[in-house]
Amino acid sequence: MSLLTIPIRAAAVLAFLGLAIPALADLRPVPVAEGVWAIVGDKGQRSPDNFGNNATFGLIVTDAGAVLIDAGGSWRGAEDLHDAIRQVTDRPVILVINTGGQDHRWLGNGYWAAQGARIVASAAAVADQTARASVQMTMLSRLIGAGLAGTQPVHAAETFEDRLDLTIGGRLVEIVHPGPAHTPGDAFVWLPEARVVFAGDIVFAERLLGVLEFSSSAGWIEAFAAMAALGPLHVVPGHGDPTTLDRARADTYDYLVTLRERMRAHIDAGGDILGSVAVEQSAFAHLEQFGSLAGRNAQQVFTEMEWE
Repeated sequence: MSLLTIPIRAAAVLAFLGLAIPALADLRPVPVAEGVWAIVGDKGQRSPDNFGNNATFGLIVTDAGAVLIDAGGSWRGAEDLHDAIRQVTDRPVILVINTGGQDHRWLGNGYWAAQGARIVASAAAVADQTARASVQMTMLSRLIGAGLAGTQPVHAAETFEDRLDLTIGGRLVEIVHPGPAHTPGDAFVWLPEARVVFAGDIVFAERLLGVLEFSSSAGWIEAFAAMAALGPLHVVPGHGDPTTLDRARADTYDYLVTLRERMRAHIDAGGDILGSVAVEQSAFAHLEQFGSLAGRNAQQVFTEMEWE
C-alpha cells in the first residue's frame, strides 16, 4: 500500500460512517453522497483566520478528476480549500464552478487557473463580479488584511446564459441559473443521479440570509422554487451544513416569503422605511446572524417593494 492511499481510504471510511473529516483551517469536509462532499466554512464574517472562506463549498470526485463548487474567497483561501480537498482525494481539481458573484464564490479563481482548472460561471455572475470586483477587493483588504496577498480578480473563461450540462468522468453535472437571487448571477448545481443540489447562495441554512442592494428578494423566491422542484434528497447550502429540502425551505424560502408578505402589509398601511425595521421577524430569531442582519434585510426589502 502506498502512503498516498492511506488518507484516501481513511476518508472513505469516514464517509461510510457518515462522519466529517476533522476541520482544517476552519474548512470541514462532510460526506453527502458517494463521491460528493460539502466543505463547510465559517458561518460568520470574513476574517484573517478564514481568508474570506466564510461559506460552504462543494466537491464532486469523479474518475476524470474533481469538480469544485466555488473557488474560495482569496488566493490563500483557495490554497486552504485545496488542503481540505486533499483530505478527501488526491485527484486534481479539473473544473471549478462559480455559483454567483459574492467574493467567496470566485476570488480564488486565480489559484485554480494556475493549477490548470477549467472555470465556469453564468454570464450574469461574471457581469456582477466584474461590476463589484474593486469593491470586493477593498472590503477584503480591510477584513482579511495580509491574507489577500496574491489575489487578483480572474473570471471564468467559459460562461453560459441559463443552463449548462456537463458530463465529467461519467457523471452528469447540470448547472442552472434560474434568475437573480442573493446576487444577479446565482446558479445551482444539480446531480440528478445522486439527487444532490449545491444551492450556492440560493440557500442559507442555520444562519439568516442577507438581502443586499444587489439582491432580488422576489427573484430569490422564484429561484428557490426552481431548485426545489427537482426534489433533491440532499441540499448543500451556500452557507451552513448539508441539509434537507424542508430545512432549506424553512430557513430561506419561508423567511423571504414571510418578510415580503409583512413588508407589503406595512407599505400598504402607509409605513415608511424607518418603520420597516419593526416588521415582525422574531420567528426566525433562532438563526445565526439574526441580530446583525434582520433590520438591514427589512430596509432593503422595503426599498425593493416600495415601487413594485
